[in-house]
Order: sequence, then structure tokens, then C-alpha cells
Amino acid sequence: MTAFSQGATPVTPTCTTNGTTARAAAGRAGIPALALSDEARSLHWLLTDLVEEVPGVRSVAVVSSDGLLLLSSSPDHRAAAPYGQQHDQVHGRHPGQHSGPYGPRGSTADLATIVAGLGSLTTGAAALMDGGPVKQTMVAMDGGGLFVMTISDGSLLGVHTTPDCDMAVVAYQMALFVGRAGHVLTPELRRELRQSVEAGT
Repeated sequence: MTAFSQGATPVTPTCTTNGTTARAAAGRAGIPALALSDEARSLHWLLTDLVEEVPGVRSVAVVSSDGLLLLSSSPDHRAAAPYGQQHDQVHGRHPGQHSGPYGPRGSTADLATIVAGLGSLTTGAAALMDGGPVKQTMVAMDGGGLFVMTISDGSLLGVHTTPDCDMAVVAYQMALFVGRAGHVLTPELRRELRQSVEAGT
């Protein structure tokens, strides 16, 4: 696991998108177009774009500073048998009982919990070592990778990837999202996003 105290170069905010594009992206993500504000739809659009455009991304979650899921998105499964399923076939587990990244509730539900816990752990470690705020954490595993990046309001962006992803591309695209989202994640917008998650929209 690698945690970095130096963040990516701030990105000029370009989160605003026209209503037609935001509604189309919301539709792709399964979000009712009229249920969310323009700002919330723009963040959904950015998140969907990150998942769909970056090779090797399995799932993405944005978690608030107090550990609550704000946004999540998962791409279509790009392989016939994801790592967890392949791993369980080798070890004799039955389909549906695997312990890999795609659980019964979906990868983003577990990802949000992991991101929140990892954020708390690395923040505590940084405090003990007088390292300053943690900007980015990377965990490399045999079956994939986990990247966590801090957004300026204290929220966390977590990305679960395949083991063969281009880490530089993933980190760059995450930095773009963080730079854009940090300028619009107000307390009001976080409240709206959380209410949307609780309502299942």
C-alpha cells in the first residue's frame, strides 16, 4: 500500500455541462433526469465518464468525510468471468458464493466501505508521522488495484481496477475528477447526493 502526501496538480473546474448532456449521461447511469439538480447530474456524468472511458476500471465510489456513500458507478462486466469468479472456480467454490470483487450487493457497496476505512487508517497514520494530509493511496493486489484520492472537501474518491490497468492513466483521470468535484461538492450537494442514494435513485 502506498500513500502519497503530495496531491495532483489542481485542475481548472469544468464540471458544468449542458442540460442535454447531463440528462443523457444520467440516463446511461440509470438516474432519473428530473430527480437531481444540474450539479448532481454533472457529477454523475463525470463519474460515469470515468468508468466508461478508462480501461481497467471495475467500479468507482465517492464517500463523504464521515463515511457515507455519495456516488457510485460500475461499468458493464468486460470479461466473461471476472477475477473473483475465476479465482473461485479454481478453488472449487460454487457460482454465487465467490469472494471476489463482485459480491451479491455489487462491488460499489463494498468499495464504499473499504474506501472509508482505508481513508480513516491512512489519515491516522499520517497524523502519527506528521505527514500532513493524505492526498492519494494505492493498494496493489494480485487480482486488482485500489486507488483512493482525497477531494478538497474531505470526501474520498475510490477506484477499483483490474490488475493490468495503466496506473498512470487511472491516477490522471482521478485527479481530473477530484479537481472538478472539489469545486462543487457543497454541503447542500452532499446532502442531496446522500438523499438520492438512500432513496435508491
